[in-house]
Amino acid sequence: MTSDTDTTCDAFLGGRLTLRQPRRGYRAGVDPILLAASVDARPGQSVLELGCGVGAALFALATRVPSLDLTGVELQPAYADLARTNAAANKFSAKILTADLTDLPPDIRQRRFDHVIANPPYYRPQTGTSPAATDRAIAHREATPLAEWVATGARRLKPRGTLSVIQRADRLTDLLGAMDTHLGSITMTALHPRPGRAASLVIVKAIKGGRGALTLAPPLFMHRGDTHLSDGDDYTDAIRAVLRDAAALPTGP
Repeated sequence: MTSDTDTTCDAFLGGRLTLRQPRRGYRAGVDPILLAASVDARPGQSVLELGCGVGAALFALATRVPSLDLTGVELQPAYADLARTNAAANKFSAKILTADLTDLPPDIRQRRFDHVIANPPYYRPQTGTSPAATDRAIAHREATPLAEWVATGARRLKPRGTLSVIQRADRLTDLLGAMDTHLGSITMTALHPRPGRAASLVIVKAIKGGRGALTLAPPLFMHRGDTHLSDGDDYTDAIRAVLRDAAALPTGP
């Protein structure tokens, strides 16, 4: 159990959501908020997040879409405890389980969900420099293969349910390859730091039982202009609406 001195309380979505996070270690940023904004959930539907951390994506989605049936699975007990704290503080009814996604509890294995979301570790094993803090290393560096995240998510979906994953753009081939076995009607949205720069992230959504062709959605640009010219954020209007106003991620031009 973490103490208040070990954590900070941070505002998201223009103050609509507050999250207690570790002062040191992995801290939620923009990526889980973008993931949540990509999910076409409707009130009353069920959502499972694999690797929910402190609940940033799960609760950002719940802030935008009311009356969701929320379940989160988190490997690290301290983060799962914080997710439970954050659910209570934000008045969400959510079931947060401390478990490995490769060994889910029986009650989760027996359920099917309308939506599964995930922000898996971005880096393959043995690549780059691992973060010093163990919890950050677990969050950033893959231990469970990306294909297993996808397979687990697909198994937990209802027919026609959707799996939504945010990942580094250079892992796109891994992600699409994993989805090919289990899912279809895939939509890929590239997130570019600025106009003229290569995409750094992708959000990939797929449907269980979908048979449609791969769709490339219009690209989204995080920041205005070719370079950062002044202090303060320079988010595009669409991204600012997502981050500040709890808007859905735009799906068209």
